[in-house]
Amino acid sequence: MSILIKPIITEKATHDSEINNRYAFEVDSKANKIEIKKAVEAAYGVSVEKVRTINVRPDRKTRYTKSGMITGKTNAYKKAMVQVAEGETIDLYSNL
Repeated sequence: MSILIKPIITEKATHDSEINNRYAFEVDSKANKIEIKKAVEAAYGVSVEKVRTINVRPDRKTRYTKSGMITGKTNAYKKAMVQVAEGETIDLYSNL
């Protein structure tokens, strides 16, 4: 079971990593903060100070079409905000 699924690279997450040394990851929904901390430290070789987790709810949409009303939703996932020690960074673009 892989704890870290993928890093979240958005404008807000990039700004947060530059200013506050905080990185965002999409993680396994059953993972806890201790497992996330160990996985980030093992994968990137940094020391983690703090982990915050967020359960992101699915977005629901309804469309009215010729064939009737169509409903759909996005997937729910768990997001982790990881605070790294001062002076350390994670290079998320090295694996691209």
